Amino acid sequence: MVAVLVARTGRQLQRYNGVQRQVVGCIPYRLKGSIKTSGIEDALEVLVISAQRKGKGVLFPKGGWEIDEDIETAALRETIEEAGVMGDVESKLGKWCFKSKGNDAFYEGHMFPLLVDNELEDWPEKEIRQRQWMSASRAKELCQYSWMREAVDLLVTRLVSNDSNPKKLESKM
Repeated sequence: MVAVLVARTGRQLQRYNGVQRQVVGCIPYRLKGSIKTSGIEDALEVLVISAQRKGKGVLFPKGGWEIDEDIETAALRETIEEAGVMGDVESKLGKWCFKSKGNDAFYEGHMFPLLVDNELEDWPEKEIRQRQWMSASRAKELCQYSWMREAVDLLVTRLVSNDSNPKKLESKM
């Protein structure tokens, strides 16, 4: 039996912090080798997706956090829907307040690293989004949101710190 993935739609279940809509997302990543041996630039790749509006750059998967989900479940769901990847959602990188590029709404955004272990061939937004693996530095050049660029910096710092501290690596296993 094959499970059919369908993206959630509508805003009836959306969470708000006052007037700010709460959104969650992930920075999907993979390591092609040891950070210590290869360096972070060669070892780390992140997965970006195209914006729904053509010509608006790239971003990381994110979307509404709904009232019937915990935050990690929502982040994983959005990543599956928009980027078609699955994996382990790691501890939160941070929380940002930002203004929408498309309207005057303000949002509260939460970002998590996601160590990818499965790339799906089909996913709900496959027809409207492209996905591409690239270096973290290249993703920062192309990403349209400053708060997502900050999240990439935090991910890089965390990975470099964990790689240089064997006790932190052991606790992740």
